[in-house]
Amino acid sequence: MPFPAPDLRIDRDAVLWSASERDRAGRPLLVLLHGYASDEADLFGIAAYLPLEPVIASLRAPIPEGAGFAWFSRFTNLPGDPLAGNADAAARAVLEWLDEQPRVPTGLLGFSQGGAMALQLLRHAPERFDYAVQLSGFVVQGSQPRDAELAQAQVPVFWGRGTLDDAIPATSLSRTTEWLPQHSALDARIYEGMGHAISPLELGDISTFIRGNLPR
Repeated sequence: MPFPAPDLRIDRDAVLWSASERDRAGRPLLVLLHGYASDEADLFGIAAYLPLEPVIASLRAPIPEGAGFAWFSRFTNLPGDPLAGNADAAARAVLEWLDEQPRVPTGLLGFSQGGAMALQLLRHAPERFDYAVQLSGFVVQGSQPRDAELAQAQVPVFWGRGTLDDAIPATSLSRTTEWLPQHSALDARIYEGMGHAISPLELGDISTFIRGNLPR
């Protein structure tokens, strides 16, 4: 019997911001979504390598698990293949937090589970995001009510992964390889010799992608 989808909430006090509230006014927003058993400090470390224009907000996933936090639990989901309802619950939590923020041009950057969350957020609210960066992640199985709208919107998506990354199952990669070109304006990059990680070369490509999708 499937487990019921949890009722999740983002910890507002745990969000790491790259600028004070006063200095955020009128600037675009980039939301960081970390990977499994990590926390908000993990991806925040790459902020220095990204364009300065966006304010960065790094969120903590809502489920305590392992040495950190998760967007969906490994105890109730297969690795790389979560139940759609569990990913939906995490996406709703992020959108609830986002609704409290000023409405500005907004991008997403997620790693692994966080990459899956970036895509799930696009599927829930395609009009809300200007671009997404999905690193070493995957798309969640099944269809969503707004998938056709997302395909029409052609939101720019950067998908980066390494040739030595064995953390994501082959079936999840195949599903993502088929799904992303049909539902986004895709910039896909594969990095030779890179595992489940982010390389300096990839960081440069990410920065260029984000800069190209900021408001002019």
